[in-house]
Parts: sequence; structure tokens; C-alpha cells
Amino acid sequence: MKKLMLLGGSRYLLPVIEKAHKLGLYVITCDYLPDNIAHKYSDEYLNISIIEKDAVLVAAQNASIDGIMSFACDPGVVTAAYVAEKMGLPFCGSYEAVSILQNKGKFRAFLKENGFNVPEHGSYATEAEALLELERFSFPVIVKPVDSAGSKGVMRADSVEELKKAIAFALEYTHIGRFIIEEFIEKKGCSSDSDSFSDNGIFTYISFSDQRFDVNAKNPYTPAAYSWPPTMDEEMQVVLRNELQRLADLLELKTSIYNIETRVGTNGKPYIMEVSPRGGGNRLAEMLEYASDTDIISNAILAAVGEPYQTLNHPIYNGYWAEVILHSEKNGQFVSLEIDEIIKNNVKEIDLWVKLGDFVDEFNGANNAIGTLVLRFSDKVKLEQTILNIYDYIKVIVE
Repeated sequence: MKKLMLLGGSRYLLPVIEKAHKLGLYVITCDYLPDNIAHKYSDEYLNISIIEKDAVLVAAQNASIDGIMSFACDPGVVTAAYVAEKMGLPFCGSYEAVSILQNKGKFRAFLKENGFNVPEHGSYATEAEALLELERFSFPVIVKPVDSAGSKGVMRADSVEELKKAIAFALEYTHIGRFIIEEFIEKKGCSSDSDSFSDNGIFTYISFSDQRFDVNAKNPYTPAAYSWPPTMDEEMQVVLRNELQRLADLLELKTSIYNIETRVGTNGKPYIMEVSPRGGGNRLAEMLEYASDTDIISNAILAAVGEPYQTLNHPIYNGYWAEVILHSEKNGQFVSLEIDEIIKNNVKEIDLWVKLGDFVDEFNGANNAIGTLVLRFSDKVKLEQTILNIYDYIKVIVE
């Protein structure tokens, strides 16, 4: 029986564990939080911080693992690459290449050096260092930790005073003490955040989504809903597919699932914003199985342990799908989830992670989600009308 090590322990690992078990694999989960839900479903749990790469390496060697993944868990991706390289295990690319992808400062610099469209940007360790280069930027700007995901620590700044607050906020969420300031790219239509797959260095499956936000949330840059098929111009999708392939060629990437964020600016330019060799949070790969009948998760698992996997092609969608990230706009005790009768026939799945009386936090990052709602529509007009007014139909009641 081959062994798969999964870094992290969130509920986003549950479908990975389930599929790995169906494929006959022994699953080891690893992080420093023994109460995380995924550890209840794995075959073995190791209490080790996933950012301690040498400690994870020793544990992986002792367990004689056959593959390693950090699915929907950004902090573990570089560690997974390190372990895979040291042990000669299959992985998406070299430790060096993955380190570039996983650090927003290094990634922006790499894109610029290689002629990709990239926002004006800078990477810094302190407020003082950043303010010395303030003339490089025009407000508004976005400030982000170089090493976080799920929009944690992300804030827009429209003035110097707001910039100082944004820097302090970003520094709360970085493991390595660095943040980036970058030009705010006003998007045309919706930005995209979706999962994709490369087969031995070739992006055979690239999906785009419409990524949507709750403007009333404490952090309005945390994704609050997604829909497929995308409304991005097909011409821009082609350009982005070609640019993603060029990126894969330059970094000599191999086989993996990827979470990819892109957008088209109002300036008419397409941008690659993030490329992370892991499954995305918010159940994106599961949504693609609904929307395009493609099991990217099983492909990623099989690739990770060196087993044959399915050949994929770019998605063909079987309807109009949306995912709503359930959340509260205030702190308090959860009372109920109310869904209007108007959309009940469109609801295909309710995945609620809290129960009556549980304390929930206001929506300040992906980690504050309390569940997901999967919707299907027969036409794009109905989808668009519903998703634009979703909070008229869905109420999270908190007291």
C-alpha cells in the first residue's frame, strides 16, 4: 500500500483523503494542530509544524512515504517541494521553482524579468523601508503578505495613513516578515480564481471562473462566491493560457494541480496574479467536478504517488454553476441559515460547518467561512441575476 502525506488538517483535505482511500492509499496528515478535522479521517497523524521543512523531511523519511501534497494549504507547499526533492518523489517542479511561485515578491519579480504583464510592485520588511520607495506608486495600492493565501492580511490603501495601517495588517499574517505593495489593477468584469492541471509540463486543463466579493464584508477582498463558465473574453482566456504555458516552460514545471488567479485590467491587459501548485481553498476542485465532470483531485493524488492518471482537456461545462461562501458580517453566535424558496430548486448542496450556538467571526479572510452552498442554473441570465443579488436570497443569522 503506497503512502501519501498531506500537509495541513483543514476540512478542504476531506475529499482528498476520501479519494486517496478509494485509490487504495494509506494517508498520513501532518501539522501542529491535533484537533484539526482532517486528522480524524486519515490513517495516521504526525504532530509537526508544516513550515519546519527539515522536521517534516525526517518524518516523511521515517514513514517511507511515496508522495506528498499540500492541498489547499499554502504554508506547506514549499515544504512539500523540499521533501519531494530530497526524497526523489514526484512533484510539480524544483524546490527553487516552487519557492518563486509561493513568494509574491519573488513571483512578481520573476514575471517582470521575463516580460509578463505585472503590476508595479515592491517587496519590503518594514514600513520605513516601504515609505522610502513611495514615489514608485500612485494610490490606490494593494498591500499583501508575501506568503499568505485566502486574502488574509490583504488591504487596499488610498493614502499614506491607510498604507501604514495596511502594512501593519499584512505583517500580522506573514510567516517570514515580508509584504508587497503593488499597483491596484482595476479589473474589467470579474477576476478569476480556479484550479488547473499540468501534465508533464503541459497545461492540458486550465479553468477560469468569475470570482465575486461581498463589498459589505470587513475584508472586501476575500472571495465570497464563484461561478462557471467564466464571462472573461475568450480571446483573453487564450492569451492567459499561452502565458501560463510560457511560465510553466520557464520554471520547468511538471505534473500538478494548481490554484491560479488571473484578471483582465480596464487597461485591456491580462495579468497572472497567482500560480500555486496546490488545490485551491473554497472547494474549487470539487466545484469543477460538478461543473465540468473532471476529477482533478484524483489526478493530483495519482501523480503525487507516481501512478498513472487520466489525460485531461480544457473544461467543457455542463450547465451554469455557482458556489457561495457562507459567512457572517458580524461576530456572534450562529442561529440559522435561511434560503429563499425562489432559489431552493437551484440548490444542489448545502455544506454547513457550524451548528446552533457556535461562535462565528465576521468575514475577514477565507478562514472565517462557515460553509458553502452549491447552485446550478439552466441559463447564464438566471445565474447572473441570482448571484448579483445573492444576499437577498441567503441570510446567515447571527446574534
